[in-house]
Amino acid sequence: MSVLENTEPKEVFHFFEEISRIPRGSYHTKEVSDYCVSFAKERQLEVVQDAWNNVIIKKPGTKGYENSEPVIIQGHLDMVCEKTEASDHNFLTDPLELMVEDGYVTAKDTTLGADNGIAIAMALAVLDSDTLEHPPVEAVFTTDEEVNMGGAANIDLSGLKGTMLINLDSEEDDRLTAGCAGGFRFCCELPVQKKQVTGTGLLVEICGLKGGHSGTEIDRQRGNANKLAGRILCHLGAGQELFLAEINGGARENVITSVNRSTLVVSDTKKAVRAIEDMKEEWKKEFGEDEPDLDIRVTELEKKEYDVFREESMKKVIGFLVNCPNGVDEYSRSLKGQVETSDNLGVVESQEDRVRFVVLVRSGVSSKLKEFRERLECLAGLVGATWNTDSGYPAWTFKETSRIRSIAADAFEEVFKTRPMITTIHAGLECGLLSGKKPDLDCISFGPNMKDVHSFNERLEIASTEKVWNVLKIILKRCK
Repeated sequence: MSVLENTEPKEVFHFFEEISRIPRGSYHTKEVSDYCVSFAKERQLEVVQDAWNNVIIKKPGTKGYENSEPVIIQGHLDMVCEKTEASDHNFLTDPLELMVEDGYVTAKDTTLGADNGIAIAMALAVLDSDTLEHPPVEAVFTTDEEVNMGGAANIDLSGLKGTMLINLDSEEDDRLTAGCAGGFRFCCELPVQKKQVTGTGLLVEICGLKGGHSGTEIDRQRGNANKLAGRILCHLGAGQELFLAEINGGARENVITSVNRSTLVVSDTKKAVRAIEDMKEEWKKEFGEDEPDLDIRVTELEKKEYDVFREESMKKVIGFLVNCPNGVDEYSRSLKGQVETSDNLGVVESQEDRVRFVVLVRSGVSSKLKEFRERLECLAGLVGATWNTDSGYPAWTFKETSRIRSIAADAFEEVFKTRPMITTIHAGLECGLLSGKKPDLDCISFGPNMKDVHSFNERLEIASTEKVWNVLKIILKRCK
């Protein structure tokens, strides 16, 4: 039974609900890619699918638009897979459980995938329509944007004739995005030596944090559970004998970490618990209303023999956690109030003989990306870790003049009755990679209002979606 059957715009939410039934986490996009191919073939549209599951679908222009320049509509097929601690949702097999609440579409206990499923849904609605007026449309659906932009990095754009690209991967409906930060992933592995000690274990869980998108929400100063874990371990180690058996926090570098779990062995459990409670009260005062549900849960484990890090190894792990940069590093000097450079310590993972750290760095200035990489390499070298960088992507540089931006701004004014803000975004958009492959691209990005993307609180505003859909239709109509 359709949850969104009577939700406007129906033609868009029909396809959004269709793809929400298909598991489509990053690296697992074959099924949704095949769905798009079948969609095209059923409508006798030209379609290409590549080895990375990217899909390009072409539709001719409607009457009077046959010879117009094609317009490219672009979005990504994959989604971030986050869920509540209590959820048993399997992102490899289960459909999303959609709900409508207070004017928003959301999903029960999981991310919604409106980032970027709403782009795919709007593009499919355009391709499916026999009433819209539009020039030839080239719909480009990429994969693995949320992890490394692998789809955009490997897609072949040589078959595209259009030079105006509409990216629908933005999350605030009062602005047109005309540039974005570049970035890279820094992966660091710190070898650890272990020994065995007998004592009472403590499971320390830092939880209740909001998390969120490590680009668009990095300036909101939300707590990062990995950084807080380093802080609490440093504090505990200064007050008594401490052994660290295991530490894990976060699954994706582009998500602000909301939960970290550490297994400890301490000489005095009661003293440790009191110190942790005191730390929790300090943090609640520091974060205030920004993190109202911040919590530290302590579970006393059995007394037994534990494999723990040797003292020198533990010091290095704690040292990296405490000293690794995190959050906003610098604000833009040319676009006042906008973040220029930031990073997110998104993953800390205990493995058999090492601890793995993953940091995502973003900046709109290429030289700052280089500087940040050198800073992280220096820190990794000081603690004796190995490292590599990957998933690099270029910035999408703002252009002073743009035909598609002008058309889009006029369309926004018609629908919203006010001019949109022209801005750049501190997050990675595929426009940078795609422009590198096709330098003549004239890009713009916009989208409906979404909140708390990359978290299980993600939600999509229905009224905003309808307005943005109307904007897209007007843009297409005016590209004659």
